Amino acid sequence: MARRDISGAVDFAYLEGFAAGDSGVVDEVLALFREQAALWAPMLDPTHPGWQDAVHTVKGAARGVGAFQLGEVCERCEAGQESLEAVRTALDVALMDIAAYAHEQALKSLKG
Repeated sequence: MARRDISGAVDFAYLEGFAAGDSGVVDEVLALFREQAALWAPMLDPTHPGWQDAVHTVKGAARGVGAFQLGEVCERCEAGQESLEAVRTALDVALMDIAAYAHEQALKSLKG
């Protein structure tokens, strides 16, 4: 995975700017997002009693890392205009972008 695999679901320039270009901070924030996503995923089920809280939490975290498309899907889900399946799909797409970005950064560190 590398830049060619990044779909645009996450605005990494936004995150890099927010972190003032500190790649260590960016890496840490993305690692935390991925860890939290593993916790949120099982809650994104209509039978889970905390699914609404999970959607709200994902919305805020997504916007914080630059996954604005995911944040918008979560907002529409909260308003009853989107399904939990759409949230799960958008989360998966964001996670794929994050994985591609992390891979790209790892390749850059090998070259540098």
